Amino acid sequence: MNEETSPSHDRRDFLKTTAVVAGLTVAPGMLLYGISEAKQDDEAVSSKVRWGMLIDTSKCADGCDACVTACVTEHGLTEESTPETKAQWIRKVGLRDKQTGKVHSLPMLCQHCESPPCVDVCPTGASFKRADGIVLVDKHICIGCRYCMMACPYKARSFIHETLENQKPYSPRGKGTVESCTMCVHRVDDGKQPACVDACSKDGHKAMLFGDMNDANSDLSKKLKEVNSSVLRPDMRLNPGIRYQGL
Repeated sequence: MNEETSPSHDRRDFLKTTAVVAGLTVAPGMLLYGISEAKQDDEAVSSKVRWGMLIDTSKCADGCDACVTACVTEHGLTEESTPETKAQWIRKVGLRDKQTGKVHSLPMLCQHCESPPCVDVCPTGASFKRADGIVLVDKHICIGCRYCMMACPYKARSFIHETLENQKPYSPRGKGTVESCTMCVHRVDDGKQPACVDACSKDGHKAMLFGDMNDANSDLSKKLKEVNSSVLRPDMRLNPGIRYQGL
């Protein structure tokens, strides 16, 4: 991107500051600032951690949508809308092997890339990646240009067309902004697992394993060393935090 169309860091800082000073909130009483850096007991987010997930497609049952339902409930994605404008932070898709014809049913969500293209194209810095690898959208400075939606190879982002009510205080949203899976950052910062992972486990399938990819002693890291896993669109070299087993 050339210099004329790419804002400087100073401009991004100015836009962030202006949004706060002007009292721009996603909804009354809701502020997104702090979610990018604050954790429980004021512990700073660290690059020593890389949150990730392994999804075993052999355990992901066709027709099961426990993870989708849990996401909708957790984040209040219940507003009435058309199929074209419905918010989908996580969705079930069928992936067919062209050679064998075998179809895998798997959850599709933001892949929380190490090099996220959504962040690269965002003109205001609204799309950003935390130090621990979680990719988020700052609704205060998102201008709804939807460049990030076009840049995402996984079609993991949605645009909010409707006026929203009864929002969750820990998951602010806003009309005219883009949104996607947050990896339930509010739960992660509280030492819990994402809602989709919990729901999959409670449903008995246990197809989703969440953890710190940088911790050699985490269950996720140990599992990744034991099994063959792959990422979607490896040709783009984005190094997603979401890995799939059995593809």
